[in-house]
Amino acid sequence: MDYSPPPLFKQGAPARVKVTVFAFLSLVLLVVDAHMHVLNTVRQVAGTVLYPLQMAALMPRDAVSSMGGYFSSLSSLQNEVRELKSQQVAQAQAMQQAQLQMAENAHLRRLLEAREYLPVASIMSEILYDARDPSTRRIVLDRGSRNNVQLGLPVIDNAGVIGQVTRVFPFTSEVTLLTDKEQAIPVQVLRSGLRSIAYGRGRSGLLDLRFVAPDADIQVGDVIVTSGLDGMYPAGLAVAKVMQVEKVAAGAFGRVVCQPLGGVDRNRQLLIVMSNVARAPRPAEPAVAAPVHGAGRKNLPKMEPVPTPPLAAAPLPAQGLPTQPGANSPAGTGTGAGAVAPGAAQPPAAAPAAAGTPPAATGTVRPAAPAQPAIKKEGT
Repeated sequence: MDYSPPPLFKQGAPARVKVTVFAFLSLVLLVVDAHMHVLNTVRQVAGTVLYPLQMAALMPRDAVSSMGGYFSSLSSLQNEVRELKSQQVAQAQAMQQAQLQMAENAHLRRLLEAREYLPVASIMSEILYDARDPSTRRIVLDRGSRNNVQLGLPVIDNAGVIGQVTRVFPFTSEVTLLTDKEQAIPVQVLRSGLRSIAYGRGRSGLLDLRFVAPDADIQVGDVIVTSGLDGMYPAGLAVAKVMQVEKVAAGAFGRVVCQPLGGVDRNRQLLIVMSNVARAPRPAEPAVAAPVHGAGRKNLPKMEPVPTPPLAAAPLPAQGLPTQPGANSPAGTGTGAGAVAPGAAQPPAAAPAAAGTPPAATGTVRPAAPAQPAIKKEGT
């Protein structure tokens, strides 16, 4: 008899084998994607294909939110309009002053022939949902590469910086929030001009200014803005406000904790700043030519020949020879101790030898060595 199960109940390989195979395949794909980045194209294609399904999955939520807005009471809308009108009246004077200052600033720049800073373009976007990874701080916007969104563009709201675009798809883009642990932004203290780098602290929603000197000019309440040195964030965007400053011992770095000014966890509509404009290339460093031997001597003045100094007095006579001048030598040869160098002035006549005065000479006068008897060699 055949005891095999009917075709309806055949399950193929055991469940443990399937789990093992698929787990091993998942690990291999994770390692390959992390080290070789070969699945970016596959991820973009999958994001494009699944975009309609994502929109269909979000339709119930959007419908519920739209129904709640549609059935909102008339009194709340009237109160909101009244508040907006009062804010508009209060800001009218400030706006007029700002327009006047902008006009004066443009006129002064034209007078000084300075470059005018053009306003940076931006596009409106809406948050679709948070990222799937709970250990990161990321959101997904409804703007992608078809809207000219590129990697690295900053995202802001009406109060300050929110984050930066880190992944782009055709219809959506992923933004890493400012408070993510892997996010860093170059900043500057608005009051003192001190430059630093702000790092995110993860789920706490705060920022850290690391590697700050203990005597740095930072106070509680200082506003931190972007410095614009990285080429992506425009200079002057509000980032955070200093909440805590800890001074440590000399030789160590201080700790500065900041609170982001932007609505990182509040707003729904955001602005993508299109700030990746082409910048002039950095000028090349001038080449230093090697020094040429003798090149610096061309402009030097010609050196005159050094005049020959007068000859010094003759050395002491050898032992066994007479020390008196002119002894056993022809007259005028000047081989004695009192000889005078040629061309030198003749000294006055010497006194008699009986007086015990040595003869004068042009050189240094040295006492005559005592005469020693000649040693007779053997065999002479």
